[in-house]
Amino acid sequence: MQQKQYSTIVVGVAFSPNIQANIFEALRMSVLFNASLVMVHVGEQTTEKAAALEKIIAGFDGDLPNYRVLWQAGNPVDVLLHACISQKANLLILGAIKREGLLKYYLGSVARKLTRKAPCDVLLLIKPSVVRVPCASAVVNGLAHPKTEEAIERAFYVLSSLGAQKLTVVEEIPEDSVAIKVDDDRSLRQSTIAKERIKLRENSRVQAILKHIPTNIKGRLEVVVQPIFGTRGYSIGHYARVVRADLLVMNAPRKLTLWDRLFPHDLEYILSDLPTDVLIVR
Repeated sequence: MQQKQYSTIVVGVAFSPNIQANIFEALRMSVLFNASLVMVHVGEQTTEKAAALEKIIAGFDGDLPNYRVLWQAGNPVDVLLHACISQKANLLILGAIKREGLLKYYLGSVARKLTRKAPCDVLLLIKPSVVRVPCASAVVNGLAHPKTEEAIERAFYVLSSLGAQKLTVVEEIPEDSVAIKVDDDRSLRQSTIAKERIKLRENSRVQAILKHIPTNIKGRLEVVVQPIFGTRGYSIGHYARVVRADLLVMNAPRKLTLWDRLFPHDLEYILSDLPTDVLIVR
């Protein structure tokens, strides 16, 4: 397994009430990951806007990373995608609405579209802060998927860079994987035994992945493996909310059809009701 580090970070900059918090979060991330930062404003550059942006950056309490600002008018999705490609970005940071309304869900927000199309990892921030709030714990998906091993490795890299203490690998197991109808004590025992066997099998699979994670990026993180039965996407999002995780790490979504949008699943559940900050590994 080769460790993929973040060397170039792109952040979308909009002159909204959260602009200072979003910029400060991006500056801090760039310092912690030892990466250069590209700030992208979708719109024409004006003297007033440039001065306002420099004033915000000057107020950052800490060492500044290597950064530059790009000004480009156009469609927000197209501009940010082009920036990620042209700047060879490893990570795109976006501010996100915590819960999208029904109309916006069907139309698709800028963050949702970029999450599907971005060529790099995407970090969605729902509560950016001017003053740093340490990331103490994170949840990462451990489902049986070709990209899961990379997602888990990336979670270790990100958490070790952010100075976190705990990582929980959550294995979402579909309820229908136990095809036993419970209608009496005997069937209940059979169902319980079947679930325990599935948990043991899944735990062995995840432990095999964890053995391949390089020691130098494991750090001192406490690692917990937690199997849960339920709907994929919805269950892990609910779990992350209940345990108050600071970050949820997920595999990137596959290419979706209109049918998938109308009947959400997996990552779509999380994007429609973000439980915490979410890192999507491409």
